[in-house]
Amino acid sequence: MQKLLLFVDRVSTWVGQLFSWLIVGLTLLISWEVFSRYALDHPHAWAFDAMIMLYGTLFMMAGAYTLAKNGHVRGDVLYGFFTPRVQAGLDLILYIVFFIPGVVALAWAGYNYAAESWAINEHSNITADGPPVYPFKTVIPIAGAILLLQGIVEIIRCVICLRQGAWPSREQDVEEVDVDKLKAMVNVKDEDIAKIAPRVQDGKAIGAAS
Repeated sequence: MQKLLLFVDRVSTWVGQLFSWLIVGLTLLISWEVFSRYALDHPHAWAFDAMIMLYGTLFMMAGAYTLAKNGHVRGDVLYGFFTPRVQAGLDLILYIVFFIPGVVALAWAGYNYAAESWAINEHSNITADGPPVYPFKTVIPIAGAILLLQGIVEIIRCVICLRQGAWPSREQDVEEVDVDKLKAMVNVKDEDIAKIAPRVQDGKAIGAAS
């Protein structure tokens, strides 16, 4: 079971990392449009639509990745003090009551939107000669399906935690390094920092005086 959970984690991670390259494309597109608009006096009407589609695709396809890394925003003022079993029980209720219905609705509605868009060969009407919209709308049900799969994995993790009293492992990836972790990585203690701090202050004072 654990291998299956980690496999889904890896799929979500791969999808998120793949679509993260849209950040590069979005940055280049915005930079070129700004240069073209103000330096060449030649704006492109379709650029605004393209920016929205690129950002929307990035946002939607990163949902499962963020869930796999337990990175979605949570009001954890009290959550962090709960035992793993209490956390798992609370998460399980929220997944069943809110997450599953919401994501299923997203995937189903997205499928209908995409089907209609393909049927009428829909193009954006925000700007003149807008680009086609149906590829972008196709992303909605795909993102919903991947997010739903990752959500099922998280529900299974909640059940395992309720039984075992500890959270099962998940696929590791890059993470933010806080001050305590950074101290542990470089083998620095608070006592060492306290000893060095006066010397640093003295050095700054000498430099300012000179």
